[in-house]
Amino acid sequence: MDTLYIAMTGANAILQRQTVTANNMANVNTTGFRADQAEFRALPVFGQGLPTRVYTATQEVSSDFRQGPIVRTGRPLDVAVKGPGWLTVQGPDGKEAYTRDGNLQISGQGILMTATGHPVIGNGGAPISLPSLQSVTIGADGTVSGVPTGSQPNAVVVFNRIKLVNPPESALQKGADGLFTDSKGPAPAAGSLTLDVGALEGSNVNPVSTMIQMLEDTRQFETQTKLMQTISQDQQASNQLLILP
Repeated sequence: MDTLYIAMTGANAILQRQTVTANNMANVNTTGFRADQAEFRALPVFGQGLPTRVYTATQEVSSDFRQGPIVRTGRPLDVAVKGPGWLTVQGPDGKEAYTRDGNLQISGQGILMTATGHPVIGNGGAPISLPSLQSVTIGADGTVSGVPTGSQPNAVVVFNRIKLVNPPESALQKGADGLFTDSKGPAPAAGSLTLDVGALEGSNVNPVSTMIQMLEDTRQFETQTKLMQTISQDQQASNQLLILP
């Protein structure tokens, strides 16, 4: 029964890791995506009469913060954070959240947003709102400027500056929507961060190693299930021996 319990918890942990790995593979082409990592521990079962039992426990899923590849697009509203750091956006709950997705758009209401519909926050702490523009430019420091509709081409107006932050990775928590939040509260603006304009950061998921991980997980799950079947067959054989006259 000890072996059956170990195999059962092992199979369950492998299923959970397979879910994480499959989600990574599904986001291999998602701009600025940070891969998830599932980690396990072998823990003893505490309690009287159970000193020989252990089980496999899934620890909290962590994120891989390595930078993804930079792809040149030439589009003026595409930005990639150089090195560590994050763009600040407004999350679904109205609070600040952080992303590496620099595929920015201007909504019909003039709000600067990510491609997934999250308003970009300026240094004032509010979403960046823009008037009708005939051209728009984002500077390397995150400054958003442009020429209002009907103005002369050289009548450039500075509207706001994207809030760039660099909180400690240990304080960041990833939500189901892929946005990160700081467990210590809104992070302060980091003036030293710069943007690569006309470029996007790709997902940091390695499709080859991720596919290999999925195959390994499948084989390990089969091993665990076969072990449980063997244990069940051995138990049935033992029961038959016990009932023999």
